[in-house]
Amino acid sequence: MNLKVGDKVKVIAGKDKGKEGTIIKTLRDANKVVIEDVNIGKKHLKAQGDNQGGIIEFPQAIDASNVMIIDPKTKKPTRIKHEIKDNKKIRVSASGNKLD
Repeated sequence: MNLKVGDKVKVIAGKDKGKEGTIIKTLRDANKVVIEDVNIGKKHLKAQGDNQGGIIEFPQAIDASNVMIIDPKTKKPTRIKHEIKDNKKIRVSASGNKLD
């Protein structure tokens, strides 16, 4: 997976297609990412003790293949390639702009 926490991404498939957000969590084993304010789910909680209960909303995981990273210079979705400079592997957008 070429995505990291903090990357700004755009959803390219699914019910939230076209939405943009920042990655808040990556699930590498499942090849999924959790994006802020995208793919919102609801959970009904029962009142327990001091907790009042009710309905809470939370972002759910979305498959990493359904998002594209946004190039910081062009502000457009782009693919990622890797280059080696000074014996370090860095992420670069398809147009050649550095992403890290």
